[in-house]
Amino acid sequence: MSESSLLLALLGAVVGAVALLVFRASPRATMVVWTLVLFFVPIWVGVSLGIVWSAITLMTLAAIAASVTDVRLGAIDVLVGVFALLVLVQLALQLSTLSASVIAVLEWLVPYIWGRLVLARVPGLDIARILAAAATVAAILALIEFATGRNAFVALPGPGNAAEWARLQPRAGFLRAEGAFGHSIALGAALAMSTPFVLVARWRPWATALSLVVIVGAVVVTFSRIGLVALALTLALSAALLPGVRRSVRWLVVLGGAAAVGVVVPFLGAVFADAGDEASGSADSRSGQLALLSQIRPFGSAGDWSGRMVDGVYFGEYADSIDSTLLLVGLRFGWVPLAVLTLVLLAVALGALRSPNPAALAVAGQLPGLVAVALITQFGPLLWFLVGLAVAWRLREREDAELARPPVSLPAARPRTATAARP
Repeated sequence: MSESSLLLALLGAVVGAVALLVFRASPRATMVVWTLVLFFVPIWVGVSLGIVWSAITLMTLAAIAASVTDVRLGAIDVLVGVFALLVLVQLALQLSTLSASVIAVLEWLVPYIWGRLVLARVPGLDIARILAAAATVAAILALIEFATGRNAFVALPGPGNAAEWARLQPRAGFLRAEGAFGHSIALGAALAMSTPFVLVARWRPWATALSLVVIVGAVVVTFSRIGLVALALTLALSAALLPGVRRSVRWLVVLGGAAAVGVVVPFLGAVFADAGDEASGSADSRSGQLALLSQIRPFGSAGDWSGRMVDGVYFGEYADSIDSTLLLVGLRFGWVPLAVLTLVLLAVALGALRSPNPAALAVAGQLPGLVAVALITQFGPLLWFLVGLAVAWRLREREDAELARPPVSLPAARPRTATAARP
C-alpha cells in the first residue's frame, strides 16, 4: 500500500470513529444524515474494497453500530432471520451466487435491522418529519430537473456502476425525472412511500398540502406507471386508515385526488400514447418474464438461462434484466426463500389493516409493484428500512398498550365475622 493510500485509510478511520461518536450521542442526527444520504447520494457513490460499498450501505452500517440496543423480537423477525439463514447457507453450499447474496444482505437485511432499531432511540414523529422533509426537497429537485432537462447528480463521481445508472431516460420527448436515485421508477417508488409520513408529520394544513402537491407532481414527471399506481394506493390507504390525521387533511387528499384525475390523467395518457412502442414494449417485456417461473427451483439459483429455450420461449432476452422483485428472488434463491420473504411482506401489509402506521402503509402500497419492478438503487434499502420500521412501530404500540392496561386486581379476602361463643 502506498503512503498516500495509507494516509487516506487512516484519515477515513478517524473520520468514521468521530462520526460514530456523534451518531451515538445524537440519534436524531443519525436519522437525518442517513436520510440525506438515501435521498441525495447516488448508488454509485461509495468505496471500493473488494466490492463496491455504496454510501447508503456504509451509512446504514454506521447507524446500526451507533444504535445497538435491546429490542423486542416478534414473529416477523423470525421469518427475516430464516430468510437470512437460507441465503447464507445456500451461499456456503454454492447454491446461489456471491453477488445475489451480497445484495440480499447489504441492501435488504441491513436496512431492515436499522429500521428495527431506530424507533428505540428516535421518536416516531421525528422520523416522520425527517422522511417527509427529505422527500419534499427531493420532489422539488425532480420538478426542477424536469423543467431544465438537467440532472446534477449524474456528475457525482464514484466507483459504482455510474455508466448504467447515470443515464437519463427520455419518454415521448420528455426527460423522466430520477433525482439521485439513478432511475425514474426508483424515485417514483421512494416518493410514493414517503407520503404517509407527510400525513402524520403534523405540519400545518397548508404545508401538508404543498408537500403532497409537490410530491405528486414529481411522481408524475417520472412517467412511471408503477410509481403512479403505488402513489394512488398509498395515499388512499393512508387517508382512510391512518389515525390522528386531521379531517381537513383527509378531505384534501380526496379532493386533490379527484382534481389530479381530471388534470394529470389526460396528460399522462397523451405521453404514453406518444411513447408508443417504447412504453408498450416495456409492459410486454414484464409480462413475458413470467415464463421464467418454470425455471425456479425449490432452493438455490436457477443458474444461467441466457441460452435456454423451453416450449418455444427463448429466455436469453431476459438475461440482463428481470423487472420483478418476487420473480428475481425466486430465480436467485428458490421457491422456499421466496415464500418466506413474501410472508414477511404480506404480514407487514396485512398488519397495517389492523393497526395502521405510516411505515406499514408505505410497504402495503408497494406490494402490487413488486410483481413488476426490481429493487433497484436506493429503492431496496428504503423499502426494507420501512419493513423493519413497521415491525418496530407495531411492537412499540403493543408495548404501550400493555403498559396502559390497568393491573389485574385480585379479589379481596373476605373479612372474618365474629361468631358467638357457644355456652
